[in-house]
Amino acid sequence: MKKYFETNKILWDSRTKVHIASEFYEMDAFLRGKNSLKEIELELLPNVKDKSILHLQCHFGQDSLSLARMGAKVTGVDISETSIAKAKELNDKLGLNAKFICANVYDTPDYLDEKYDFVFISYGAICWLPDLDKWASVISNCLKKDGILILAEFHPVIYMYNWENHKLEYSYFNKGVPYEETIKGTYADTESAIEFKEYFWTHSLSEVIQALINRGLDLNTIKEYDYSPYNCFENMFERVPGRYVYGITQENFPHVFALVAQKK
Repeated sequence: MKKYFETNKILWDSRTKVHIASEFYEMDAFLRGKNSLKEIELELLPNVKDKSILHLQCHFGQDSLSLARMGAKVTGVDISETSIAKAKELNDKLGLNAKFICANVYDTPDYLDEKYDFVFISYGAICWLPDLDKWASVISNCLKKDGILILAEFHPVIYMYNWENHKLEYSYFNKGVPYEETIKGTYADTESAIEFKEYFWTHSLSEVIQALINRGLDLNTIKEYDYSPYNCFENMFERVPGRYVYGITQENFPHVFALVAQKK
């Protein structure tokens, strides 16, 4: 697994440099106060003022800092040193008090000395992880008693498609071994010249949910959505402002799922 994580770390270090400057992440608007969180996760989040939140796989921290702007005490974790360095820079620039840690998500408990009211995870996170039982164990270990996980993630069905040729290419179920691909550009800037290898895994809804149940979390809410809040796949169009759908399926296709689970 070390090989896979090291390769993906190089990928995300390089992507971060492109993403910061991309229109996709709307950095200027964010710095002026725009909340980067989308309606899906905002509807699931309670009042987070003065609550402690652990944001796993936080990239360069926009969502973490948006939560901090809402009054939460936030700790963000990501495997990319470049991402974490930028998150710390943004935190200082905005005068916020979020903390950021560079670590593999599986090693997160080794870097923490507290438990959290919430664990927050969003969009394009779990596909980089081979073992969801271990992932769920990290979440459980980091939550206080009665603490809550809020997860908004791309639906496993949308990951089955090759978005360019509209063909089913990937398994719905985790086969244990990763897919290996060389990707040119990035979802935030398809014209970018960067080209790197990546490794990823597919995970069914049942795998996600059962892993959490096995680690002592009760599922309170699960929702599926027929759109994505991000225009980050090929051949998508904007059905209404802020809601993107895959061109060949439109609203008949699950794009995102979200859940709320509570530690017993």
